[in-house]
Amino acid sequence: QVQLVESGGGLVQPGGSLRLSCAASGRTLSSYAMGWFRQAPGKEREFVTAIHWSGVNTYYADSVKGRFTISRDNAKNTVYLQMNSLKPEDTAVYYCNAGLNSDYPMWPWGQGTQVTVSS
Repeated sequence: QVQLVESGGGLVQPGGSLRLSCAASGRTLSSYAMGWFRQAPGKEREFVTAIHWSGVNTYYADSVKGRFTISRDNAKNTVYLQMNSLKPEDTAVYYCNAGLNSDYPMWPWGQGTQVTVSS
């Protein structure tokens, strides 16, 4: 059974940066497009960004373009999300999973990692 573990969240001031990591056990991620998703309080989980299994192609929600960068290290079975110029509206629990659609996750959701952007 695949277990996804997200880490790297925390409290940061507006304009700050964080780097999130997504590690998996029970499955090699290298064959899958991987995505990051987020869920803010009172809102549905939404797509943030995704990366092709090769790492060549990436996709971003308009709200994070130019600020967030997704990457992967298939040798470490890990996917990363570099978040720069953070805004209060980026506050959410961040999750990773295979695919690009949060309504149809490939695997069970992990516990996520909380990102709070506040002064």
